[in-house]
Amino acid sequence: MLANYHTHTVRCNHASGTEREYIESAIKNGFKILGFSDHVPQPYPADYDSHIRMKMSEVANYTDTLVKLRDEYKNDIEIKIGYEVEYTHKYFDKLLKHLRQYPLDYIIQGQHFAPDEIEGFYAGAMTEDEEKVSAYVDLAIEGMETGCFSYFAHPDLINYVGPDEIFQKHMKRVIEASIRLNIPLEINMLGFSTDRNYPCDRFFSLAAAMGAPFVIGCDAHNPIDVRQPETVPGFSEFLKKHNITVGDNIIELRPV
Repeated sequence: MLANYHTHTVRCNHASGTEREYIESAIKNGFKILGFSDHVPQPYPADYDSHIRMKMSEVANYTDTLVKLRDEYKNDIEIKIGYEVEYTHKYFDKLLKHLRQYPLDYIIQGQHFAPDEIEGFYAGAMTEDEEKVSAYVDLAIEGMETGCFSYFAHPDLINYVGPDEIFQKHMKRVIEASIRLNIPLEINMLGFSTDRNYPCDRFFSLAAAMGAPFVIGCDAHNPIDVRQPETVPGFSEFLKKHNITVGDNIIELRPV
C-alpha cells in the first residue's frame, strides 16, 4: 500500500498530532503518497458552532502549513492537499467557491449527516428507520454525481440494523452509482480497528459481488494510524473473506 488519502489534523477537534508527525509516520511505514483530508469547514450560519470540523477561517493556515511541508518533504513523499467533505444542498456550492481560492488537489465524500449537520440526523446512529437509509443513499448518490469527489469514504457508515433485504435494496443503489461513475468505495481502517459499525460485512460482501472499485483509507486521527493494513488485526482477513484486492492503493484524483 503506497498511498493513503484519508488523514486528519487537530483542526477537526477530535484528532491529535502535528502534520509533520503524520508525514514522518507515513514515510516510516513505506508510503509514497500522503493525502491530508481533514473534515471540511462549512459556511454555516454565524450562530452555529460545529465542534467536529475546522472553522472557515482556518482554511488558509491548513493550506499554508501543508504547502510548506509538501515542499520540505518533496524528495521523500508526495503530499496531497484535500478535505473530507459533506455533500449538502444548502452549503456545497458556496463551500467549493471558498475552497477553490486555495491550493487544492482533491476532496473525498464523507456523508455523516442527512440532509446536513444542522437540520438532519447523524448517519452513524443506530436506526431501524428505512426512511433514514433512503435519505442517506439519495444524498450520497447526488453528491457522487457532482463529479467532484475522488472517492466515497466509509460508504457504509449508515448504521441501519433492520432487515437485510431493506439494507440491500438501498445500499445496492450506492454500489451501482460507484460502478457507473467509477468512484471507489473506501474500506475504512480506523472503523475496523476501533470497533465501529463499519466496515460492514453485509455491505462489502454485496459490493464485492457486484464488482465495485475499492480504496483503503487509514482515516488517520493520530500519527500511529498511518500504517499498513496488515498491522490492523483482522483487516487482511476481512479483505480476503470478501475477495477484495486493492493493489498499491494509488487512485486517480479528480480535479475539484
